[in-house]
Amino acid sequence: MSLRRRLVTVVGAFGLVALAAVMWAPTVGSTHISLARAFDRSIPWADNVDAQIFFVARLPRVLAGALIGAALAAAGVVLQALLRNPLATPFTLGVSAGAALGAMLAITWRFDLGVLGVSSVPIASFIGSLVAVGIVYALASSQRRGLSTNVLLLAGVTLNSFFSALILFVQYLADFAESFRTVRWLMGDLDVGGYGPILAATPLMVCAFAAFATLPRALNLLTLGGDVAASRGVDVARAERWAFFSASLATGAAVSLGGPVGFIGIVVPHLVRLLVGSDHRIVLPAATLFGAAFLVLCDLAARTVMAPIEVPVGIITALIGGPFFLWLLVRQS
Repeated sequence: MSLRRRLVTVVGAFGLVALAAVMWAPTVGSTHISLARAFDRSIPWADNVDAQIFFVARLPRVLAGALIGAALAAAGVVLQALLRNPLATPFTLGVSAGAALGAMLAITWRFDLGVLGVSSVPIASFIGSLVAVGIVYALASSQRRGLSTNVLLLAGVTLNSFFSALILFVQYLADFAESFRTVRWLMGDLDVGGYGPILAATPLMVCAFAAFATLPRALNLLTLGGDVAASRGVDVARAERWAFFSASLATGAAVSLGGPVGFIGIVVPHLVRLLVGSDHRIVLPAATLFGAAFLVLCDLAARTVMAPIEVPVGIITALIGGPFFLWLLVRQS
């Protein structure tokens, strides 16, 4: 089967899965709704409870889940190729910890700097992610050979530990209500409360995915080593910078929207590789679509398993991703 035909087949199949998940998830919940009634314009909005539940309570979090899942899965694929490490995740480089620290400061110090309907927490979270990206890039960049993947890993691990300590310190200074809110945010939560945060994060993710679209061939060669990629005509330094900044941008936007939802960036890429192979021209779009469906379904489980209580979606992804991560470690060894 030719590459183009295989790409169309795989993307079409995963696209149908993602579309089905996005269309089905808003109809399921502790309160039963009729999809036909929700779209019935003859019923006044004030009297149409089904429409209010569908468009106000459920659809925003489903769309947020799809965006976050797609961004984290794609970032995981890119970073695993960039670092040539199958256990790398979007949170390896400290971007998530920087974003979490920014959110913690906004919650604890009660910043009130909302812009265009977006609260101060996601704004501070994204700023924190940019700070982390700047620090890691400054440490890993080299005028002679581009980015050092070893320094990227070491700097990311160090920043994760340092920012985690600062997060704990901020939580220690917070009162009970603020501590509860910060812990809830750190668990990952798709209760975005409207379309404003989604619209704010979308342009950032579009820029990241536009950069991803230029990377598959380079990623295929980078996994074989920088020297091999350079011998095949790849500008290694440029490709590494594009991969690093695009994956960091996608991760920062995703975390600012839904908090640090873990394990998406490692579970989804490996599941997709098991199904379609290792060619990044196919893996990257397939993982993007499957990541969207995967997180939407995880969030569906989070709000229905213990209904009417909603479990933070990060707990569901951790329960799935933790054993999978251990399996990968055993498989690699």
